[in-house]
Amino acid sequence: MKKCMLLFLSMLTISLVSCTDEDDSLYADYLVAKPLTISKEEFKNSVQILPPKFIEESGKIYVYKNLIFINDKYQGIHIINNSNPKSPRKIAYIKIPGNVDISVKNDLLYADSLTDLVVIDISNMEAIKVINRLENVLNGYVNWPTEVDVFENTNYDYDTEILIGWQTVTERRLISETQNRFGGWDFALVNTMNSSEAGTVGQGGSLARFKIVADYLYAVDQNNINIFNIQDPKNPQALEPVFAGFQIETIFNLGENLFLGSRIGMYIYAISNPATPALVSEFTHGTACDPVVADENYAYVTLRGGNACGAAESALLIIDIKDLSHPTLLKSYAMDGPYGLGIKENKIFVCDGDSGLKVYDKTDVMNLKSLNHFKDLKAFDVIPLEHGLLMVGDEMLYQYEYLENKITLLSTLSLK
Repeated sequence: MKKCMLLFLSMLTISLVSCTDEDDSLYADYLVAKPLTISKEEFKNSVQILPPKFIEESGKIYVYKNLIFINDKYQGIHIINNSNPKSPRKIAYIKIPGNVDISVKNDLLYADSLTDLVVIDISNMEAIKVINRLENVLNGYVNWPTEVDVFENTNYDYDTEILIGWQTVTERRLISETQNRFGGWDFALVNTMNSSEAGTVGQGGSLARFKIVADYLYAVDQNNINIFNIQDPKNPQALEPVFAGFQIETIFNLGENLFLGSRIGMYIYAISNPATPALVSEFTHGTACDPVVADENYAYVTLRGGNACGAAESALLIIDIKDLSHPTLLKSYAMDGPYGLGIKENKIFVCDGDSGLKVYDKTDVMNLKSLNHFKDLKAFDVIPLEHGLLMVGDEMLYQYEYLENKITLLSTLSLK
C-alpha cells in the first residue's frame, strides 16, 4: 500500500511540474509602458517644492554652479548639492508634471510642464519658489517610449485627466495576448496636447531640448524651435516659433549656430538674428534616434537603431562642418546602442547604453583611439566639465575626473 501511495505521489508531482513548465512556456517578460496622468484641475497648480525622494526613472542631466539637476521623466527635477564631488547629496525635489527639460540662468530655472513654461527662483535653496508660469506657449507633446513592447491605457479618463508621460516596468504577460495587441503595441493612447552667453548659465547634456544663448531661450519640440526673449528674466516673452523640420529631438549651441538632432538628420540654424533662427544646412541619415554635439570643425552624431526610432544600425558619425553650408560625412564607427555623447578638448565620450561609457581620443577623427571603457553600467547622458565628467545612468549618478590620457571614477550616487 505504501509503495502504491509513493508511486501515486511521484506521478502527481511529475504531472504538476509538467503543467507548470507548460504554463511557463506561455508567458514572457515584456517592457510595459503605463500612462502617468494628472487631473486637469490639479495641473493648473501642480508645481511643488518637496524634500528629496527616490527617482522613478532617470532622464536628462543638467549642471549649474555646484548643483546637479536630474530629470525624473515627466514628473519633476531632483536637485543634488555637488560642492564636494566625492560625496554629492540630494537636497530637494521639484515636482513638475510633464517635465522633460530645464535650463538655468542667473538663479532662475526655466522648465517645461507640458504646454506651459515655468520660471522658478533657485537663488535660495532653502526657499525655492515659482515666480511665473506662461500657459500654452509650448507644444506639450508626450514622446512615446521607443523601446517598449506594450502600451497600457488602464484607468485613463480622457475627459478629466491629462497624460503627462509614461512609466516603464517589466511585467510577465501571456505571449498570445501580447502578440495580438498590434504586435505588442497598443495604439489606444494618442496625446494631442498641444559660452558666448551673458550671465551665469548652466550646462545640459547632448539630449537637451532647452538651450539658453545670451538673452534667448530656445526650446525645440518635434517640429519647431520655440523662442523666448528673457531680457526680463522673470517675465519671458514668447516669440513666433520657427518651423525646423520633423521629429526634432535635441539642441546644441556652438557660437552663432544651433545644431538640431532629429530622427532623420541634423539641422544647422544660424542665430545671428537670435529672434529668428535661419536654416543654414541639413545632413540626412537613416532613421534613428540621434543627439548631436560639435566643435569648430566636426559634428558628432550618435545613431541608435533597432527600435521604434528606425531601422538604422547603431553608430557614431563624424561629420565635417568646416563649411557649414555643406556638412559631409567623414566616417562612421559601429556602436551597440548609444544615447548621449559629449566632447572636451581632444576627448569624446559616448554613452553606449548597456555597453557602458566609452572614451576616445579624437585628435585624429579618422582613427579614434580608445582611452577608457567603463563596462557593467548603463550609460545615458554625459556633461564634460572643466575638471571632470558627470554621467547619468540607470538610476545612478557617476562622476569621473580627468587624469592625463584617461579618466577615473570619482564617486557614485544612487538615485533610488
